[in-house]
Amino acid sequence: MRPFAPSHILLLPLAVAVTALAGCDEPNVRISSPDTTTGGVLKVVEALQCPETQGVLTRKGSAQPGGKACTYTGPKGAEVSLHLVDLRGDPSSQVLRSFEHQLAQDLPHTLADIRARQAQDAANDAEVRAADAKRAAADAERAVADADRAAAEVQAQADDTAQVRLPGVMIDAHGDKARVRIGGLNINADDTGGTVNVRSDDESVDINATDSGAEVRTRGAGDATRTTWILTDNGSSNPGWRMVGYEARGPAGGPIVIATVRTKEREQDAVFDAAKALVTLNVGR
Repeated sequence: MRPFAPSHILLLPLAVAVTALAGCDEPNVRISSPDTTTGGVLKVVEALQCPETQGVLTRKGSAQPGGKACTYTGPKGAEVSLHLVDLRGDPSSQVLRSFEHQLAQDLPHTLADIRARQAQDAANDAEVRAADAKRAAADAERAVADADRAAAEVQAQADDTAQVRLPGVMIDAHGDKARVRIGGLNINADDTGGTVNVRSDDESVDINATDSGAEVRTRGAGDATRTTWILTDNGSSNPGWRMVGYEARGPAGGPIVIATVRTKEREQDAVFDAAKALVTLNVGR
């Protein structure tokens, strides 16, 4: 991940970047919000379709008897496995957590660092909220006085703080920390901890990025399963896997089709695209 700029410089680039979230390249992962408007009815699958090739992927051997799994290889040692999973009454989130746990074992230090930074961010956020509460009364008084002013107000103060208020946009910066809200997206950035967290109000997007790596999760709306999960490692010295993740889709109640992905480079969009295409081939969008 590139080093963060000071928070007062970071604010507007963050705002622009988040409004273009579907095309974001930071941190070395293409992040796409789930398509919750054009997806059709997902098919109930009894056996997997495992073509010999799909995009940059080539099937390894034959599909598992019963059509429950097949394996593909890709560029530079990438591996993709396609699974048909019967939920057996369990929520799909429980099944997907088991896949995440298994995949995360390939990047244990990365996920541990992200979780530790999340805990620290939560503590820092509590301090920021306490300070916000103290300013609430003063803000209310200023709101009355500012009623006739422009809708956008920018306050730059000598103590390295800044506030921006625009329709649908809120930015608060305090030293090396910044909190940004754009529409339904909430961003917390900490220059000292080297972290950026992005979450949407409806929980369809959840991103945790540090200088060690990033965890990205997107969820589609509705009862059907439409979930993407990606974990990347930024360490250039890591000789093994650099990105792991999955694309999962299926009707409410299952079964669901899960394509797991492992690559030795972080930027392997073609591999993940091919994995998604295998899932689409089986259950639809």
